[in-house]
Amino acid sequence: MAHNVAVPLYCYLIVVGGIALWLTPFVRAKWGDRSLVSRDTRTRWGLLLECLGVALILQTHFWSFSPPWWRVAASLLCLVLANALSWTSARALGDNLRFDAAIGTKHELVRHGPYSIVRHPIYTSFLCILWGIGLMAAPLWLFVAATAVFLSGTEIRVRIEDRLLEEHFGDEARQYRRSTSAYIPFLR
Repeated sequence: MAHNVAVPLYCYLIVVGGIALWLTPFVRAKWGDRSLVSRDTRTRWGLLLECLGVALILQTHFWSFSPPWWRVAASLLCLVLANALSWTSARALGDNLRFDAAIGTKHELVRHGPYSIVRHPIYTSFLCILWGIGLMAAPLWLFVAATAVFLSGTEIRVRIEDRLLEEHFGDEARQYRRSTSAYIPFLR
């Protein structure tokens, strides 16, 4: 790896374009109705840690070298997967999409589309964004540290949301939790 080399423009375009496309379904979404049965804003702490993980990746080492082709390809793959998941997840959730962990009066337990593979595919997509950025230019130690911080935040969010779903949907949510991975397929 050559250090202090100008990063090719296409690297910036891949990352910025991937992030912009990933955000689009959330910006365009009709966020859930305001009549709530329950809400837990503590998930914001988890989101803060996830964003801190992304911020770590974007620190001073970012863009300090021109990545080899395999890192560009792996980054592109992560960003494509992130986008596929963000778009299909937002569509599958429909009116159930909310910023905070919350259950609306018309809330449904969504188990189709990407929710048939993982219970929290939007978190999976955000993890893919982190890895897409990190694979493009972060050194291994920073990639691992940022991933650890990010996953701590994701665990906070998953546990709170799963608890809310179980309180509202009971055995149906517990069965879904037992049968479907949280956010990394095939990992229970």
